[in-house]
Amino acid sequence: MNPLPIKKMQVDYLPVSIYADNLAMGQAAAFDARENILKAISERGEASIILATGNSQLTFLHALKELDGIDWNKVRIFHMDEYLGLAPTHPASFPLFLKEHFIQHVNPRAFHPVPNSPDDIEQACRDYEQLLRDHPADLVAMGWGENGHIAFNDPPEAFFDDPHWVKVIKLAEVSRKQQVGEGHFQSLSEVPTHAITLTIPALLAPKTILCIVPEKRKAEAVRSCLNEPVSEKTPGSILRTLKHASLYLDSESSASLET
Repeated sequence: MNPLPIKKMQVDYLPVSIYADNLAMGQAAAFDARENILKAISERGEASIILATGNSQLTFLHALKELDGIDWNKVRIFHMDEYLGLAPTHPASFPLFLKEHFIQHVNPRAFHPVPNSPDDIEQACRDYEQLLRDHPADLVAMGWGENGHIAFNDPPEAFFDDPHWVKVIKLAEVSRKQQVGEGHFQSLSEVPTHAITLTIPALLAPKTILCIVPEKRKAEAVRSCLNEPVSEKTPGSILRTLKHASLYLDSESSASLET
């Protein structure tokens, strides 16, 4: 059964649904994702989706893989970022995370990992952008980082009008510390300094955007993205300008909202 929110609101164009806990939030987002995937398969015979990684996405990913009715052989899956130079077997590898928590359970038509050690980095970025353009996404499921970033678009290198869809970016220290805090690395010195990321225009291009943001550690990012002016200083705030995005929060991540 699709959980009901305990509160709903709208910030500019962005509908916001607040759920009692992380589990209910993830389940609700999964039901909505399934609806969009089934619609795309019905209309075109296949679906293309972009998924985020990270601990905050686990309840959503686990709920989505358990839902009945999706023919995953008709679904193509992309993801949105990866550390540059990280071994594909490293526990912090984002493609590895998705494979372990999702891909191996659903066996999609194709999984396109963001490359982590290409011989030609710029060509690898162009190739991945071409894949995204060849298979326009029906759905993206994303989160907000602790500094309000989406994917690895960290200020001051987060641009709403970025001319590229995929690029190398220098990671902000707050993002690197977040990865240590989540247990993916033992120390800050172990966290790579650069990553390949989908840019903001690429993340906004899919037909539907589901933004899934649980946990107390995200409360300040939620407050700033929703209550402060739309700005590249808080990249997630751009969702407030869109009519095809929805935000899912739990009681902890919404605790600092001015409502």
